[in-house]
Amino acid sequence: MAQVFLGMVEKIFLKLLCLCSRMQTIRPKEGWQVYSSAQDADGRCICTVVAPEQNLCSRDAKGRQLRQLLEKVQNMSQSIEVLNLRTQRDFQYIMRMESQIKGLRSKFRQIESDRKTLVNKNFQELKGKMESLQPLIPVLEQYKTDAKLISQFKEEIRNLSGVLMGIQEEMGAYDYEELQQRVLNLENRLRNCMSKLTCGKLMKITGPLTVKTSGTRFGAWMTDPQASPKNNRVWYMDSYTNNKIVKEYKSIADFVAGVESRTYNLPFKWAGTNHVVYNGSLYYNKMQSNIIVRYSFETGRVVTQRALESAGFHNVYPYTWGGFSDIDLMADELGLWAVYATNQNAGNIVISQLNPDTLQILNTWNTEYSKRNAGESFMICGTLYITNSHLTGAKVYYAYSTKTSTYEYTDIPFHNQYFHMSMLDYNARDRALYGWNNGHQVLFNVTLFHIIKTEDDS
Repeated sequence: MAQVFLGMVEKIFLKLLCLCSRMQTIRPKEGWQVYSSAQDADGRCICTVVAPEQNLCSRDAKGRQLRQLLEKVQNMSQSIEVLNLRTQRDFQYIMRMESQIKGLRSKFRQIESDRKTLVNKNFQELKGKMESLQPLIPVLEQYKTDAKLISQFKEEIRNLSGVLMGIQEEMGAYDYEELQQRVLNLENRLRNCMSKLTCGKLMKITGPLTVKTSGTRFGAWMTDPQASPKNNRVWYMDSYTNNKIVKEYKSIADFVAGVESRTYNLPFKWAGTNHVVYNGSLYYNKMQSNIIVRYSFETGRVVTQRALESAGFHNVYPYTWGGFSDIDLMADELGLWAVYATNQNAGNIVISQLNPDTLQILNTWNTEYSKRNAGESFMICGTLYITNSHLTGAKVYYAYSTKTSTYEYTDIPFHNQYFHMSMLDYNARDRALYGWNNGHQVLFNVTLFHIIKTEDDS
């Protein structure tokens, strides 16, 4: 409104009055004065120009004040606009900084999370090792021999377990490398102690540990219980029939990674999944026969083969899952064994100890347990342990001692994780059960009731 008012003030109003009446006196309105007029030759008024009176210009001072005020307002508006632009620019900068800070926070959280996950994983591995050592303590405590040493072991395990529990509550509060070294040292000392132990009775089966998932539902994998501690070769035989390819791996790690070191093409196809590697040779049942074959990995040739007289074969007396599992070859602390059934023993299980070189039978025991009702079996220290099924819910149900020629019914459960067990064999060096569990290669830990062998007994 101030701009409109000033525009009106600054304007010069000219009012042109053209009057046609003759000799008429001009009377302008109040506030206006005659500025100029024109007459014709007869003295008549043609037109008159009027303008505002001079005193009206006394408003010019107020007009100047209004103009100055308007200029100040305009200057302030420009300053505010400049400030607004700067504020928007700073706000955008702050928004970008906030986004970057949030990104850094996210990265720090991720780094912290990864660190805790890694440390927690390492501690869980250590805790698992500790848990695997715990069952040895109650076994060793049964005897007074070396009681002081056992007590010391127990105290160290208790101390390390306490440290592990503290670490779980306060991650990173203890030097992991030092703790790991203490656990390894304790494990080595316990293994040295275990080397003094003689054969024991099966008390418990724990696991399984899934090593790998490969092959068909049925097969066998194994290591040599007679091999040196540095020799950890693994042999792999997929399927239970129509195959004669054996794959060799230099170690468990290579087996898991699938890195083969050698492949053997056997001269005869095998039957079943109950093969065994013992002292550098593979022992297996020749397909559609009761012949046992000994194949040397060193020479790549068959060393000897011999028929197991009267033994059923080709699904005459298999385990509950079938698969031509009539003849089961196995090894333990006492040597090489064959488990099978005969008509003479009414289809019940027969145990024979074999000469590893000639495959001749050294001794035989007849049991009263039906071969067709057995899920799997394995030998530990001259005792045959038989499971009652190959499916979920299976347990070690029957044990026959070749030392006393007696049997007993047992109740030792084990976790059939993948529902179908087609191979279960004991390895005396590893003191573990190797299993083929529905296309998964697994390991079970065993707890044995030991008798400590002292200096006086040797």
